[in-house]
Amino acid sequence: MLSMGQFQRSGFLIDLVLDRRNVPSFDEYPFNLPAFSKLERLKLHPKVTFFIGENGSGKSTLLEAIAQSIGLNPEGGSRNTTFSTKETHSELFKYVRTTRSPRRPHDSYFLRAESFYNLATYMDDDDDTEYSRKDYLWTYGGKSLHEQSHGESFMATMTNKLRGAGIYLFDEPEAALSPSRQLSALAIFKKLVDDLESQLIVATHSPILMAFPDAVIYEFTEEGIRETTYKETEHYTITREFLNKPEKMLGYLFQNDDDDE
Repeated sequence: MLSMGQFQRSGFLIDLVLDRRNVPSFDEYPFNLPAFSKLERLKLHPKVTFFIGENGSGKSTLLEAIAQSIGLNPEGGSRNTTFSTKETHSELFKYVRTTRSPRRPHDSYFLRAESFYNLATYMDDDDDTEYSRKDYLWTYGGKSLHEQSHGESFMATMTNKLRGAGIYLFDEPEAALSPSRQLSALAIFKKLVDDLESQLIVATHSPILMAFPDAVIYEFTEEGIRETTYKETEHYTITREFLNKPEKMLGYLFQNDDDDE
């Protein structure tokens, strides 16, 4: 479990609680997922909390619920971002309660790889003659997000839009970032949490990002949500084994394919 040293500085969000008594049914999605069928309370690290697990395990669903619980657009952006492309969000947020510390964030943002294209389109919208969101592109570095690559626009957002002293949610940011840019993202994480006293919650598959020191890692498994350490994660062990012995790993994988034929 988390050590006392990890909680010397208070985060903006202390923990989250699932209101199990009012959940309509644990036989229906998303409450039937193991992560939620057994969830009661989850402690959040004051600096960085990672959600990891297989696709469909519920990590992004929980991150989305946290975003909605603190007033952020579930498709990404800030409190003032109001676009909605399709109502696919789960009902989880209605039953998730967050415990907040006396500290109040000065900023908040939900950076979501899946719907970042829609956010970029929203920021470029200038159909309203009295109000143009393009006037606020300076908060993203002054250049249209569509005029940059996916990775460049992600980095521009992280560098310019996230002002600090805030709570920031990231949903699989590695989807837009090369390995070298993921290392740059780690440096941005470090500045946000240490220099600017922010709190981050990150859903990721990236063994590079989850290497961030002084963080807690929650793995979403078939048995529920469990705390783990970096080197105990499957992401770390599989990546290490592959990089150490790529020929052996490829031979094993391709041999299985040949056997199936």
